Amino acid sequence: MPRTSTFTDLDRFKAIARYDLPASLVVFLVALPLSLGIAIASGAPVMAGLIAAVVGGIVAGAIGGSPLQVSGPAAGLTVVVAELVNSVGWKVTCLITVGAGLLQILFGLSRIAQSALAIAPVVVHAMLAGIGVTIALQQVHVLLGGTSASSAIENIKELPDQLTRIHGPDVLVGGIVIGILLVWQFVLPRLTSHRWATRVRTIPGPLVAIVAATAVTMLFSLNAERISLTGNFFDAIALPELPSGNWGAVAMGILTIALIASVESLLSAVAVDKMHTGPRTNFDREMIGQGAANTVSGMLGGLPVTGVIVRSSTNVAAGARTRASSILHGVWVLLFAVVLTAAVEQIPKAALAGLLVVIGIQLVKLAHMRLARTTGDLAVYVVTLVAVVFLNLLEGVAIGLTLAIAIVVWRVVRAEMRVEPFGTEGSRQWRVAIHGSLSFLSLPRLNKTLTAVPAGAHVTMSLDTDFLDHAASEMIESWKWAHEASGGSVHIEETGRARLEHAPAAPPKRHTQRSSSLTPWRAKSWQADSWQQGDPQPLSTAVDHYHQNIADDLRPHLESLTTSQNPHSLFLTCADSRIVPNVITASGPGDLFTVRNVGNLVPDATHPDTSVDASLQFAVEELRVSSVVVCGHSSCGAMNALLQAPDGGLDDSALSGWLAHGEPSLHAYHSGHPARRSASAAGYGDADQLAIVNVALQVEKLQQHPLVAPAVADGRIRVSGMFFDIASARVIEVTAAGIETGAATQV
Repeated sequence: MPRTSTFTDLDRFKAIARYDLPASLVVFLVALPLSLGIAIASGAPVMAGLIAAVVGGIVAGAIGGSPLQVSGPAAGLTVVVAELVNSVGWKVTCLITVGAGLLQILFGLSRIAQSALAIAPVVVHAMLAGIGVTIALQQVHVLLGGTSASSAIENIKELPDQLTRIHGPDVLVGGIVIGILLVWQFVLPRLTSHRWATRVRTIPGPLVAIVAATAVTMLFSLNAERISLTGNFFDAIALPELPSGNWGAVAMGILTIALIASVESLLSAVAVDKMHTGPRTNFDREMIGQGAANTVSGMLGGLPVTGVIVRSSTNVAAGARTRASSILHGVWVLLFAVVLTAAVEQIPKAALAGLLVVIGIQLVKLAHMRLARTTGDLAVYVVTLVAVVFLNLLEGVAIGLTLAIAIVVWRVVRAEMRVEPFGTEGSRQWRVAIHGSLSFLSLPRLNKTLTAVPAGAHVTMSLDTDFLDHAASEMIESWKWAHEASGGSVHIEETGRARLEHAPAAPPKRHTQRSSSLTPWRAKSWQADSWQQGDPQPLSTAVDHYHQNIADDLRPHLESLTTSQNPHSLFLTCADSRIVPNVITASGPGDLFTVRNVGNLVPDATHPDTSVDASLQFAVEELRVSSVVVCGHSSCGAMNALLQAPDGGLDDSALSGWLAHGEPSLHAYHSGHPARRSASAAGYGDADQLAIVNVALQVEKLQQHPLVAPAVADGRIRVSGMFFDIASARVIEVTAAGIETGAATQV
């Protein structure tokens, strides 16, 4: 056993060295400039960003439930942290980070982590966009050589004045960073045919941009303000402090950071899960890992930590396989912060400002706007974004969520109502159709709909409701009473499960709506029971079922077919009760001109059948169909009768006289028709083989039939064959060569 364990550990080490080690270096190079920039934008000590990156990588990476997610300081919390630093100071902000971490651990232990995902994605997208706009407005001042204000409104007001006081070196440095990032994002991906471009893209763009901008300032001795550090990495570690007052702001800060960090981490974990095929995220464990990381980061004087989608997606793309990559990336950040502190002080602030401007703009995604517009949530997106930018993040999210919930409630409780006359002119027939949920919130529209019905009209009211409260029920009953008193009549058809009679008897509840179907065959069991129980009119019961459950759905499909039909196909099939043409062809009213007879037979021209010929003539000459389809089926009684006929032939009964039209098919079957060989190879029995041969022969007859052949020759009509396998419910194409088992006939 120890021998096996040794080999297992060795294999694991090799896998880490092959996949996770290179990926961790790539993530480290991406995380380094981002962590520094976010710290500066947050108004925190620069080293606080590196502390958070180290803790996020090592602690959250080791404990969290998302193996490939990388955690660290995130742009999404920049605005919140900056406000807290301004209001309560940096060390109290560290205490708030500790409290938020403990609250996150509580979220994970109580197994409510996934409830954070209940926030509407459009609100989260708009929140990130609002943060992006705020960051961009702040950092554009730094990029121009000035300092940012504390609010978006002030940054906008001061921007014209700042444009008159541009500091050239800072603008040049920031422009270099922005230009390189744009090249990395838009130009290099288009140069896929150039191998050098692919190789260059493996180097993280932010790292190239910061190094290039720093090198330019050093080479040309540009007077650009640089990052200043007070001590080394270990000097920056400091315990948090208790506030001297204002505990309400502290409590609100703890709740705000805990909620935002939790939502951002969980949404990032969900996105990462979609990028790989490895183990899925344990959301409760991930919340505990994020909470532990924030607790440790706050205790050491670091920024708040979240799961970050930019670093996580980079981790997956770089080939990481386990959580070792995230942990190692934290180790590399630690080594850099300890050994290369002097290198950090050479980075211009404008370079990080340019990086953050691009990051902020990238948080505003056009794809999210288009999605919000498509799904009807654009108002939620715009309101949330504006509120986050001009109020604050927590109020903006709260306003966005409130609006999103209000829209959802409106959509849920809003019933579809329609009132219209029908029948012949002057018949005074009116129809009121109501579909959805009826509550007191629907009363104004319900009253408007009902009062649109003229007095004395004969009304059919169709109620398809899944929720109906007493207020709505009372209005309908009162209107019905008043309308009938004025000489009209009201017939109510209730197709939903929420009934008028139930509303006054019990509290309203939402009922699962039964599925209505244009074909009532799903109710076959109760129809059969009606026959067995001796119901004298079982079809009348079925008709009642049709009126209550199907007619209202079917009616819109028949509106354009009231006076004429325009089918695209003549469908010749067997009279067998198991064949339902519109079901097996996924067609509806007005699509098929159907002709049915025993055995789906076409009589020879020498022995014509008036009924079949009349149907062919009407379909071809009057309806001008573009397709004629012959459909046979398995277990066909007509085919069995042909096979079992005595050697002397069929008797002189009416059925035998009709089946005589199928004798050519029987002869072709015995002669080894290609369709028989094809059907036999597919495993079909004798009767089914004959049915398939019969379809092939009927297709040939139709192609040569005097009423059809001219249209076939002109290319106006296509004749094809189908075979319905009842056991598998599959429709198979039949040609002169046999069956095509992979395709269905196009009708």
